[in-house]
Amino acid sequence: MSERTLRLAGGDVAYPAAALCVGVALWWGLAVLAEIPSFLLPTPDAVLARLAGNPELYLVNALHTLEKVVYGGAIGIAAGIVLAVFVASVPWFRRAVYPYLVTVRVLPKLAIAPLLLIYLGTGTATAIVFVALITFFPLVLNTAAGLDRTPSTHHDLLRSVRAGPIARLVYVDVPYAIPDVFAGLKQSVTLAVVGAVVAEWVVADSGLGFLILMGSENVRPDVMLAALAVLLVVGLALYGLVVLVQRRVHARLGLEDVA
Repeated sequence: MSERTLRLAGGDVAYPAAALCVGVALWWGLAVLAEIPSFLLPTPDAVLARLAGNPELYLVNALHTLEKVVYGGAIGIAAGIVLAVFVASVPWFRRAVYPYLVTVRVLPKLAIAPLLLIYLGTGTATAIVFVALITFFPLVLNTAAGLDRTPSTHHDLLRSVRAGPIARLVYVDVPYAIPDVFAGLKQSVTLAVVGAVVAEWVVADSGLGFLILMGSENVRPDVMLAALAVLLVVGLALYGLVVLVQRRVHARLGLEDVA
């Protein structure tokens, strides 16, 4: 691992950690100096006490949320990559479906949840489908755009040696598309966490989102903030995993380190 990569990795940890410390200090100062009642804004130590008082509650619900994120995200990402290859490889298919992919992406995904509730009912399976839909569109559009970045001279060279479409895809198109694929993955991973929480509000009866909803209904901001803290850790861990894999792939392909 190069010195620049180590420096980038250190910055990825140090800067967010510093921002978190500043944010917690401001939160603490606001709650104490403004004398805000604990039922409106509990202090950070009160939230930590809530986490420490019943860690199993948050761990179990975090695992339920992570299950929806992993399964739904995996389905959405796999489907997005497959469709992106078809969109980039088949011109008539691209002209037929690409405008709809762009249009559907800008629609509010929250509007889909009630429809899934009608058609699929409540439960984990419905939440997984919702997460899959949320993660699908960023990846298919970014991957398709990346697969189009290959210079036409490279394709001409491959045709001159009679290379097939699979060889062109694997050895030329995919390396050029890697930055866009990971850009889509970063969006999909973060949206998967958001989608899981929204699904737990509407169609599920477990998970951190459901816990936040219950805390809201019972006016328990300490429960809500504790669940949000755990959710933040889950989201950062998943995003960091994607960045780590991206750096490894870039190093393997001789691309620039991720800034």
